Amino acid sequence: MSALVCVARIGAAHGVRGAVKLWTFTEDPFAVRRYGPLLSRDGKRQFEVATAREAKDHLVATFKGVTTRDEAERLNGIELYVPRDKLPATDADEYYHTDLIGLAAVTTDGEPLGRVVAIQNFGAGDIIEIAPPKGPTLLLPFSNAVVPEVDLAGGRVVIALPQEIEGDEAPSASRPRLVRKAHGGGDP
Repeated sequence: MSALVCVARIGAAHGVRGAVKLWTFTEDPFAVRRYGPLLSRDGKRQFEVATAREAKDHLVATFKGVTTRDEAERLNGIELYVPRDKLPATDADEYYHTDLIGLAAVTTDGEPLGRVVAIQNFGAGDIIEIAPPKGPTLLLPFSNAVVPEVDLAGGRVVIALPQEIEGDEAPSASRPRLVRKAHGGGDP
C-alpha cells in the first residue's frame, strides 16, 4: 500500500442519528466520498461515508454502521486517510503537502538549510516550514519568489532567502510556491 494522506478530520456529533461534523482537506469537499473506505491513521479502522451535505465551513456526514449520537461522539478527532495512489495526479507546479514534507531545503547557492517539516496556512497564504539542523524553524512564504524550484525527483526545494526580514539580515529563509492541501480530488 502506498503512503497514507490525511483527507479529513471527524468533528463533534451532529444531531442524534449518528451524524458528525466532517472537515475535509480536499479541493472538492465531497471528494472524500469517491476514495472508497477512509482509514484511521494506523490503517486498522475503515470508515465509509454514507451521506454528506454542506454546512458553513464543513460537511455534515454519516458513516455506514454509525447510527447513534453516542457512536458518533466516539469518533470525534479521528483523522481520515487514503492511500496516496488513490489521489488524482497534480498539475505542473501543484503539489500535495505530503509530497513536500521531508524534502531537503537548500539555498539558491546549494547551501543546506534543513528539511521541510510542514506546509502551513494561517489565512494569508501558504507558508513553508523548514527545520534547520540547529535553531528554530524557518517560516517562509510558499511563493515562486521564495521557492523558485521544487525538485521532487531530486528530493529538494530551492529557497531564495530574502535579503532582509523586518530590517534584520535574514539568517536563512526560503521562497514558497502554490501548494494543494492534503488533497485528493482537490486537497486533503
